Amino acid sequence: MRTETGTETGTGTRTETRTALLRPLLPALGPWLTGRRWFDTRYAGAPLTAEAASVVGDEPPLLLHAVVAADGAAGPLRCQLLLGLRPELPARLAPAAIATVPAGPWQGWRVYDALADGTLLALLLRTLAGGGAEHGPRLERSSRYPLPVGLVPRPLQVEQSNTSVAYGDRILLKIFRRPEPGPHTEVEALRALTGQDCTRTPHLYGAVHSDAPGAEGLVLGLVEEFLPDARDGWEEALRQATDSVAGRGFAGGGFTGDAFSLGEAVADVHGALGEAFGRTRLTVADVAEEAARMTMRLKEAAEEVPALARYTARLGALFDDCARVAGRGCPLFVQRTHGDLHLGQALRAHDGWRIVDFEGEPARSAAERARPQPVLRDVAGMLRSFDYAARTGLATVGTAEASPAVRLRERRRASAWAARNRRAFIAGYAAAGHEDPDCHPVLLRAFEADKAVYEAVYESRLRPDHLPIPLTAIHRLAAPAH
Repeated sequence: MRTETGTETGTGTRTETRTALLRPLLPALGPWLTGRRWFDTRYAGAPLTAEAASVVGDEPPLLLHAVVAADGAAGPLRCQLLLGLRPELPARLAPAAIATVPAGPWQGWRVYDALADGTLLALLLRTLAGGGAEHGPRLERSSRYPLPVGLVPRPLQVEQSNTSVAYGDRILLKIFRRPEPGPHTEVEALRALTGQDCTRTPHLYGAVHSDAPGAEGLVLGLVEEFLPDARDGWEEALRQATDSVAGRGFAGGGFTGDAFSLGEAVADVHGALGEAFGRTRLTVADVAEEAARMTMRLKEAAEEVPALARYTARLGALFDDCARVAGRGCPLFVQRTHGDLHLGQALRAHDGWRIVDFEGEPARSAAERARPQPVLRDVAGMLRSFDYAARTGLATVGTAEASPAVRLRERRRASAWAARNRRAFIAGYAAAGHEDPDCHPVLLRAFEADKAVYEAVYESRLRPDHLPIPLTAIHRLAAPAH
């Protein structure tokens, strides 16, 4: 296996500059990127620059690995791409077509989304298992176990800010679509948890890097254990929430038993992370600083999402209350946490819950995601997720023809479903023997509000039709009678 890094004669190689190979494709890649789930719509139409490129393969189809950047008012946005190159595109790959290469060594060839091509995904795994490509993706091992190859690749059709490819029923390759310089929070967390043989998380095989000029130091992805029998926690919860809102009942308590055991699993992961990275007790001054950061985030969010402006005073008062009550009740600690915990980050395997995706909130900086946090932030994230499931179920069931009385009953059922499962999750977390979230009700409520503010910004950028969900929660959390 070799990496082609320059101009070609047929499929041979003679190199000038690697990024020069990518430049003719940039005008076509811009419109295609705008339709990707992981692309920030604020950068739609922004010109692209080529930061790094490498080509894997000796003959067509070729795998073009690239890092491009778009520049906008919010600063540069870096994106990782996996593209296929063929002289002609077979009919089965036609839906993945992006453009015809206008100039350069592949003039007239077709460029397409490599995720649609199992041949290229298999080539990528063989390349990583064999030590990596020259000036291209390579695997930095974290496990002594060999990386199996020859497995059938299958991109996972899940809604997230990264891309995941399952190989057989054994391996999961996660591609970080917005790569950042290391150290990477998810790689660090999974490496530590794997070293402790944590049974609540998948084991890590290693992290994907590149030594290509322009990509040095970037963490491009990771390879971890795949859990083929696991069910998505979000899908399970949403199904139960929809049935409950529709009045179809919840035999055996519905999702509450799962919510309780999920709380236990999250507490176990927090315990393992605390052992691996250490824990520090917060002072009243520390909590005051955290409250000030939440207030600042609220003000910045209100500038971007005008609907938040009416809540700034009341939420600001809630954040100020945190420091006032910090010295009461249970001691409060900070440690490494999950950072973006919700039902979609939990998988229900045959022997219990697994927690995945330790990357943290994609809209926060790497420094913010790595900073030790109270475990209550993760708890608040899961509480918000139960609310999301209930509100999504309500939207699924509702019809425009329903009478006001019917819609009122459905709203009440949605609220009751969320409340039941929020209580069950907190009870399960406390039962695991770690920190009891009920010791800090004001701080937990403040973290939930801070999370909802973050969600409002996120949804306004990427899924505007979902914006009413966090706004409804903010209205509830900001109510004086809460």
